[in-house]
Amino acid sequence: MKTKIKVLVILSAAVFGLFAFKSLDTKKLIIIDAGHGGDDHGTTVNGLQEKIIVETIAKKIKAQNKSDNLEIVLLRDGDHSMELSERVSIINNLNPSLVISVHINASRDVTKNGVDAYISSNKAFYDQSKESAEVLMEKIGTEFLVKGTVKEAPFYILKNSNCPAVTLELGYLSNQNDRNYISSEKGQDEIAAKILEAVK
Repeated sequence: MKTKIKVLVILSAAVFGLFAFKSLDTKKLIIIDAGHGGDDHGTTVNGLQEKIIVETIAKKIKAQNKSDNLEIVLLRDGDHSMELSERVSIINNLNPSLVISVHINASRDVTKNGVDAYISSNKAFYDQSKESAEVLMEKIGTEFLVKGTVKEAPFYILKNSNCPAVTLELGYLSNQNDRNYISSEKGQDEIAAKILEAVK
């Protein structure tokens, strides 16, 4: 519990400091939620772990951001476990313009591939979430990652975040082409750049 409080205090202080010299009205805040972490590896294929890939991409999004009008906050900055309720608590405390929960898919059907997006049926943020999801899909869906569809899902973070929220499944580790792309530095750099472009 002390660790959770410490993380929340540090994040809140960091964001307060970031906004200290820039009006909240002109600064756009985007939270990137890298899924899993710690003992929760997520999908694992051929030694590649979802938690590591999505954290790497999240850090690249933040590093690539050079805009004074956009702030990227990483919900999980490091390989540690976080409860879903803890993540939502931080999200709702910071009140971002959008939260993007980043994951990677897997299937027994190795031909399944491409990027998919999920949103909540929550009417309060449905239109904004759907619009954001569609823009993200348009940017990320390329010859390397086939564009999938925007679907509704009752995921905890989507349901309980008091802001527009999108879960992105950035391809399938079980598919060789997707796996080669999302595990490569080139692929991760490109995905990060496309996500950043979509939220500007």
